[in-house]
Amino acid sequence: MPNCGTLPDFGNFTIREGEKYDRYKGIRELMPYAKGVRAKTYDFDEQGNETSMDFRRILRIVLKAHYHGYIGKEYEGSRLSEKQGILATQKLLTGVGKSLSQPG
Repeated sequence: MPNCGTLPDFGNFTIREGEKYDRYKGIRELMPYAKGVRAKTYDFDEQGNETSMDFRRILRIVLKAHYHGYIGKEYEGSRLSEKQGILATQKLLTGVGKSLSQPG
């Protein structure tokens, strides 16, 4: 159905407690049906990179699927406030997006 699709979420790949599905494979499998994408973050290093996943790799998968729609942001960490975490997520998405759009 044209109005039915997926919402790949960078952080939702738990099968059951202690067992995870490969997030990169899962996002690749869901992207052909994506109606939206959610960039979930948990923590950031000193350079502003997410510490539990490779955002650059994930955004390459998203772009390779020719997705150019909205990317929602969600911060589930505890070190930053919710607002600071969402702003850090936006900064990361913008930076990685710009670097991927550069030639070469």
